[in-house]
Amino acid sequence: MGNTGTNPIRFSLGREGLLVQEEKLEVQTQKKKLVIGIPRELDKIESRVSLTPEAVEVLVANGDEIIIEDDAGKAANYSNNDYSERGGRIVQNRAEVFQADIILKVAPLTLEEIKLFKGKQLVISSFHLNSQTEEYVNSLMQLKVTAIAFENIKDEHNFYPVVRSMSSIAGTTSILIAAEYLSNAHGGKGVMLGGVTGISPTEVIILGSGTVAEYAVRAAIGLGSSVKVFDNSVHRLRRLQNNVGFPVYTSIFHPRVLEKALRSADVVIGAVNLLEKGPRFFVTEGMVKSMKKGTVVVDVSIDQGGCIETSETRSQLDPAYIKHGIIHYSVPNLPSRVARTASIALSNVFLPLLLEISESGGVEQSLKYNTGFRHGAYVFNGILVNKFIGEYFRLPYQDINLLMAAF
Repeated sequence: MGNTGTNPIRFSLGREGLLVQEEKLEVQTQKKKLVIGIPRELDKIESRVSLTPEAVEVLVANGDEIIIEDDAGKAANYSNNDYSERGGRIVQNRAEVFQADIILKVAPLTLEEIKLFKGKQLVISSFHLNSQTEEYVNSLMQLKVTAIAFENIKDEHNFYPVVRSMSSIAGTTSILIAAEYLSNAHGGKGVMLGGVTGISPTEVIILGSGTVAEYAVRAAIGLGSSVKVFDNSVHRLRRLQNNVGFPVYTSIFHPRVLEKALRSADVVIGAVNLLEKGPRFFVTEGMVKSMKKGTVVVDVSIDQGGCIETSETRSQLDPAYIKHGIIHYSVPNLPSRVARTASIALSNVFLPLLLEISESGGVEQSLKYNTGFRHGAYVFNGILVNKFIGEYFRLPYQDINLLMAAF
């Protein structure tokens, strides 16, 4: 007999003849309107904003609501009008921003800010383990919050897009800073970073061979400097050379070789990833004393404690100092020095994620199907899901991959 229903019966050919196929139902996802809050950063060293006005315009056109605290983009030279003209709603009441369903922030949350939450929200911000407390994590868990550390988010190529973009900005900026402090503008010895015909090029030493180092190399060579790169991994040095695309002097960290190179250096960039095992200081105070007077040291690794023994953590208000005749610049969060560029880079990462959350029907669905986004989660619906944080604070944690199976 024929099928009298609206859907025909489908068959497949098996070993025993024709078999009836299972009917596959199309799963429809309902688009969800997002209410996103962008608070003003109160940290004095944080000038970035998480979304640009252009990104806000795209989200508003998508049907989402964006609540922006007064002057949230001012430090990055975005005015309230820039946001309001593109559909953002500017509010004076800080507490109102933290009532949004999604809180998008650059600097880590503070306990005072967490107290303004209504609960069961999504928070996307940075998370600095060494500056947080057990109380911080417990507060998020009690409020049933889902918290994402944006530095741990991965893209489709298994890279960390936020870390990579901020590192590339920091690397290039470190060379531009060195150029400033070599010149007369900041009391330097009046040397142009780079080289011109008939004049020996400046010598730049770069410690490390990650993304920061790679972009520092590109900037220094682009200006005409002679560059030497030191690291404790031949593999990473080879990778840097391949990425840069032209020959660069490289060496493993041999103290005597490094000390000899430092004696003639005009600029030293500290770009070592100190989260890895190894010596804390790659340049000792004795090595600094042997350097030429007026040499500029920029310790980008100061975010992790510094890789140069004479480095001191400074702020943008008082960034440089002289020790043993060497000009030191060691300020955490270099991307904030070029806040507008850094904000655009952050917004380029966050905008697609927010659109995906909306299209998929909510954060749970997005976390379920986007493993890179899931990698950034450390609290999910009030449950700690990051093993490293759990062991650090001795708190119970669960595997988020197992929790996702319930959705």
